[in-house]
Amino acid sequence: MHHTKSSPDYVFLGLVGILVVFGLVVLSSASSVFSFEKFGSSFYLIRHQILNGLLPGLALFVVTMRMPYNSWRRFAAIMFVATILLLLFVLIPGIGRTFGGARSWFTIGSFSFQPSELVKFTFLIYLAAWFEKRREKVVDLKEGFLPFLLFLGIVALIILAQPDVGTMLIVAASAIVLFMSVGARWSHIAALAIGGLLVITLLIKVAPYRLARLTAFVHPELDPQGVGYQVNQSILGIGSGGWLGVGFGHSRQKFRYLPEVTGDSIFAIMAEEMGFIVSAAFIILLLAVLWRMFLIAVQARDDFAKYLTIGIAGWFGIQSFVNIGSMIGILPLTGLPLPFISYGGSALAVELAAVGIVGSISRHSE
Repeated sequence: MHHTKSSPDYVFLGLVGILVVFGLVVLSSASSVFSFEKFGSSFYLIRHQILNGLLPGLALFVVTMRMPYNSWRRFAAIMFVATILLLLFVLIPGIGRTFGGARSWFTIGSFSFQPSELVKFTFLIYLAAWFEKRREKVVDLKEGFLPFLLFLGIVALIILAQPDVGTMLIVAASAIVLFMSVGARWSHIAALAIGGLLVITLLIKVAPYRLARLTAFVHPELDPQGVGYQVNQSILGIGSGGWLGVGFGHSRQKFRYLPEVTGDSIFAIMAEEMGFIVSAAFIILLLAVLWRMFLIAVQARDDFAKYLTIGIAGWFGIQSFVNIGSMIGILPLTGLPLPFISYGGSALAVELAAVGIVGSISRHSE
């Protein structure tokens, strides 16, 4: 029996709200030293995050929340092709801007945007719509596996051309989670895993610094001043936080000891300042958000809504796990930001747009 629920899952939206506010609080402290050194104001980056990330993100959230989620199905292919074109656009010399070694941005005046953040979202919308139509044929080699491989290959190659291996891994992993949830064959999943290992091996051959990252992950003590430095400093920061932290705003690591304090290292600053108890509570909050998304997926009215929710949950969950895992030394460094917490306007805006769609799906559940 279907019935339309006009009110969304307020528990889910409330948990995400707490996550976003907490993220801004953490970022305001983590970014203060770098902001002051580079821009002459301790509040420069947090202001930038609010103006270029939070405000556009809230506007997108309201739009995606109000729109019937079904309408995304109609635009799925157009949005996906448009994002691919934006990704290619970034590679054109003179248009794309390079930050942190990857040409993944384009800038118009004071506005900068990262299309690879958008593709995490539009690719999942496209796949959810595509799988819904071909649900019976997913197990088929020609009708299911090979076309999926083709789509994934195109997106992965363009992101690798930037080169942005971290984003490519998240896009691939969340797409594969979605593929598995639709009922893919285990032999196909195994083939994807073997293919993935071959691609990673090839990437290491092309750029030896990636192998250095892997060896630093296994033995950070071998090169304490080089590649092992970030892992060592991160673990030092987390360890010195103890149970209750050194106090909000009192991180020592953010004074140029730990690289990327506003990006992939932000969890280490959070743990140093706020301690184990708050960091553990943060991880529990993340897990609660993912659990609510799982419940929304289970109660979704149709397959498109179910697949899209699972895909978005996979993206948030895997990216958070990879980021935190690399900071505590259980995974190699990938340079991936922590969703809702790390600095990055494009990322926060796209994440809030995705949350809006999940909210819209929860309004129309069974």
